[in-house]
Amino acid sequence: MGEVIRITAPLTDDTVSKLKSDDSVLITGVMYTGRDAAHKRMVDALNRGEELPFDIRGQIIYYVGPSPAKPGKPIGSAGPTTSYRMDAYAPALIKLGLKGMIGKGWRAKDVIDACIKYRAVYFGATGGAGALIARSIKKSDIIAYDDLGPEAVRRIEVVDFPAIVINDAYGNDLYVKGVEVYKQI
Repeated sequence: MGEVIRITAPLTDDTVSKLKSDDSVLITGVMYTGRDAAHKRMVDALNRGEELPFDIRGQIIYYVGPSPAKPGKPIGSAGPTTSYRMDAYAPALIKLGLKGMIGKGWRAKDVIDACIKYRAVYFGATGGAGALIARSIKKSDIIAYDDLGPEAVRRIEVVDFPAIVINDAYGNDLYVKGVEVYKQI
């Protein structure tokens, strides 16, 4: 593991171009949350010619359905959701300017291809570390689809949110690379 890279969200094309698969990052800034039900609504809205609930250009979406916040806390436990649930929707959002996604697990080829074509990255967050990850979320506001409960779209402000670049904008995949490394052991 190399040096930890500090990045700011929303992401710029310049930042995305510097990130490589296997980079450890600490993200500070504004991100959005959403899981499969919210993604379906967003893509359905686009298909009807409607606007998304936020300007997606340059944004990072964290795939999470947080638990209720304890008194005085902005959010409850906030561990990553399995990302393949968003694979059917992610390419359309990447095409519109989404620059980053955070979740856990493999992504479909269509998502990886969209990351290459439109310059985006997929970050992994550590599953089972939701309480620890929640410490980096300083503010959380529901901005759309309140009826979805934990799956509502939230605007979150984060400081030093820990993640690892799994898929970079050059087609590199940390999961593929990891399998190759362990085959040699």
